[in-house]
Amino acid sequence: RDGYQVESPDHWLRDGNPWEFESPESTRVVKYFGRSEFYNDASGKQCVRWVDSADVLAVPYDVPVPGYGNDVVNTLRLWKAQATDEFNLAEFNAGSYTEAVAAKNLAEQITMVLYPNDSSENGKELRLRQQYFLASASLQDVLHRWIKQHGKDFSGFSKKNGFQLNDTHPSIAVAELMRLLMDEHELEWDAAWDITTSTMAYTNHTLLPEALEQWSVSLVGQLLPRLLDIIYEINARFLSGLARRWPGDSDRQQRMSIISGGEWPAVRMAHLAIVGSYSVNGVAALHTELLERGLFKDFYELWPEKFNNKTNGVAPRRWLAHCNPALSALLSGELGDEWVTDLDRLQVLRKKTADNKFAGRWRQIKRDNKLRLVEMIREDCGVQFNADMLFDIQVKRIHEYKRQLLNVLHVIHRYDLIQRGETDGLVPRCVLLGGKAAPGYAMAKTLIKLVNNVA
Repeated sequence: RDGYQVESPDHWLRDGNPWEFESPESTRVVKYFGRSEFYNDASGKQCVRWVDSADVLAVPYDVPVPGYGNDVVNTLRLWKAQATDEFNLAEFNAGSYTEAVAAKNLAEQITMVLYPNDSSENGKELRLRQQYFLASASLQDVLHRWIKQHGKDFSGFSKKNGFQLNDTHPSIAVAELMRLLMDEHELEWDAAWDITTSTMAYTNHTLLPEALEQWSVSLVGQLLPRLLDIIYEINARFLSGLARRWPGDSDRQQRMSIISGGEWPAVRMAHLAIVGSYSVNGVAALHTELLERGLFKDFYELWPEKFNNKTNGVAPRRWLAHCNPALSALLSGELGDEWVTDLDRLQVLRKKTADNKFAGRWRQIKRDNKLRLVEMIREDCGVQFNADMLFDIQVKRIHEYKRQLLNVLHVIHRYDLIQRGETDGLVPRCVLLGGKAAPGYAMAKTLIKLVNNVA
């Protein structure tokens, strides 16, 4: 509206989803608030349990994910939050209609919006609620399946299970897996820690602060008291190891501590993820090098064997075979269908560079696709442009580090050249920018306004 981004809800489940199947029999209970209680079991061993908690139900919905050209179908399990008691009749009869459904509304907020705006204190709490909810429900589910098949023998657990920490959003799973193994399944600390550090793997996607979440100790202690106990213990043992490795180096301990110091201590979720994982990777060679030499330098010096690179890639089935059927048909006509699962076969096309007939068909497919894009934009946006122009397209989430601003400044620069008549060597160009900003990201929203003003 008026060049600014305006958010509106996407009721994508309004009419249901025929590809998902509710599995209420696998519902899990996720705890919040309450306190830790120490007790002795029948053998006299001291144990801990989480009591006086406010519980929320995690109801699973399964989406089948078929493989390509095989008979394998995996399952993507999604979770919906529900209240344990959705309607309070006593409150309703007393005229407190809002309070009567308060528990239902509070629970449903957890999975209402993925990555809720965390610019407010309430938003921060909801974000942490959501992260813990998804991590806890998923871990409980995996452990339930394991115990159903293997009982309480966890000796082979890490060989059959792995948990991918995609940035720091799910890294609370390190502490939650420890809690489940110790409190619910009666493992000793060392055994639980061996399992945790053999199954967790952490991927860092960016050096920016947004991927290095820190939650205040006060918030974690209030919302997840038992997990804060465990995080403190993980940190204490970790710092003891650092003191043995680098005696007297208190500065290093402060830098690497999972709990930051100062007046407002916080849990550094990236540090928790690194300490609790067997593998830490970046997503490009340069990115991983910057992690090792800069951001996580101290951790790399401690555990160089943990760090490795996993360059991001794309799946040829989705990014070529599916989205460009005309080009796929041309390739299959020349190479057969095997290239879809063996991309190295495309190397044969190097021999076709001098084949004018093949090159002509290739160019025609590209032009046809450009014409389709021109027509789609005309229908959706009411903007008409020439398909023979150079298409300069950037479709990414709007973010300062994605550098859409640089792109817009280039457009302004080219426009200035045209206005001054300095057009020698300029190729007619259509610049297309697409993306959206996070609801609480003011600078990114301002950038969207700038793009629309320039357009």
